[in-house]
Amino acid sequence: MGLLDQLKQQVVNEVGGSTQHAGAVEAAMGLLQNAGGLSGLVQAFQQNGLGDMVSSWIKTGPNPPVSGQQVQQVFGSEQIGQLAEKVGVPPQMASSLVASVLPTLVDKLTPDGQIPQGGGSLLDEGFSFLKKSGLFS
Repeated sequence: MGLLDQLKQQVVNEVGGSTQHAGAVEAAMGLLQNAGGLSGLVQAFQQNGLGDMVSSWIKTGPNPPVSGQQVQQVFGSEQIGQLAEKVGVPPQMASSLVASVLPTLVDKLTPDGQIPQGGGSLLDEGFSFLKKSGLFS
């Protein structure tokens, strides 16, 4: 199992473990990568008035939920539409599924309560997380 597969499995297990959640984690990872990694995601949320929300996911502690409408606001109708088409669900369902996993994904990518230093790519962030969690040494 690859690094990102392990990360995906942890998030899926934490949010419910369904096949739909697995697809949503993959979709959220793709949106995160398209946003420019965690730093880009934070910037996108800040630009849409949701900076406090994404900051809370990064910090240790509870992760407040995000709505499908807020996800669509941050990523835009075009990206959500493309994602929905790829996954084979209506756009509203796609944004709701991403909303169900995004807080946990960001939380798992920031185990120390801050964005990992380094290249900033999703692979780098996932690798950093796995090293810190003890799953990969």
